Amino acid sequence: MRRRSLLLACGAAWPVGAGADTPALVRQAEAGDVVALRRLLDAGVPVDTRDARRRTALLAATHANHIDVARLLIQRGADVNAKDEMQDSPFLFAGAEGRLEILRLTLGAGADLKSTNRYGGTALIPAAHHGHVETVRELLKTGVDIDHVNRLGWTALLEAIILGDGGAAHTEIVRLLVAQGAKLQLADANGVTPLAHAEQRGQRAIADILRRAGARP
Repeated sequence: MRRRSLLLACGAAWPVGAGADTPALVRQAEAGDVVALRRLLDAGVPVDTRDARRRTALLAATHANHIDVARLLIQRGADVNAKDEMQDSPFLFAGAEGRLEILRLTLGAGADLKSTNRYGGTALIPAAHHGHVETVRELLKTGVDIDHVNRLGWTALLEAIILGDGGAAHTEIVRLLVAQGAKLQLADANGVTPLAHAEQRGQRAIADILRRAGARP
């Protein structure tokens, strides 16, 4: 009874059968309430219970960039690779959205570098697309496949150029990818190379980096 009272005090509903109320754990994680979250976990709520969208508390915390909450959940054994109905995991979402500190936490807790999102891309590809320089830098330290091709036919290098704006952040990302050995002639599904895409978009600084590295249109 004491355990049930504690859960109800934290805003949880006590369901029939085993386990505890998933939405309560996810709500507290999303709200960033470390104290309430710790009480729920101490009372026995499974750390990887899910809401109706199959989000775990860790994924909800990652969405909201609650670093302390994410740290607590990971310390309690949360699965950094658990995916929701959109095929996002805490690791993949942190990479895609530049949640750098949470990304580092997931990498230290067994993030699956080969896991892919709903587009068939690794964490590196959307990080490059969104211009998250430090996230790309961090991922490149891990040995993630730099030339992985998603279902759109794009690598991280191609996506940084095709979906990027050619500004300082995307230029630096291209420089990092080239320095790390990204394949310069790996074209898209239509046979268009990274250099050709950069030239078509007037991305002069990026085109210069590619040419100096030996790329051809």
